[in-house]
Amino acid sequence: MWRDPEAAALRGLARAETPIATKKPLAALQQVTELARELTSARYSAIVVIDDNDNVEGFVVSGLSAEQERKLKSAPLGHGALGTMRKDGHPVRIDDVSKHAKTFGFPPKHPAMKTLLGVPLDVAGQLRGALYVTDRDGGAPFQDRDEATLKVLARHAGGVIGASWY
Repeated sequence: MWRDPEAAALRGLARAETPIATKKPLAALQQVTELARELTSARYSAIVVIDDNDNVEGFVVSGLSAEQERKLKSAPLGHGALGTMRKDGHPVRIDDVSKHAKTFGFPPKHPAMKTLLGVPLDVAGQLRGALYVTDRDGGAPFQDRDEATLKVLARHAGGVIGASWY
């Protein structure tokens, strides 16, 4: 494990066969979600891209099987625990989603999740979504180093979104 989470995130981006800047937007965001999952030892990761009215414009996920993805009817709408970050722009770290004050359950056929860490995606000073990871290996809570890693990856995702969506 890397001592410096920011360096680990940058090394992960650098070791990719194709640089993130040369990829099509969805492929670049997929690379970010996969790195987020790998570098934080999470089971799942996702990027949600939103518009000015907090409507979901894009959703990229890592860690779900193709069958699990097909069963999901839509991207997270930002209700409950996930919505707090999309409203205030602050990272969110939850050790047990089911016990969070704003939790009201998962949509049908959504995989169960316990731990959650999310950071906002900023594009030119505007909140344009979030990068999330859930369920760290072994059930351990996410740490400060995981948040630092996600913040670096979120800056790269924000650059991709800014260059391709807006």
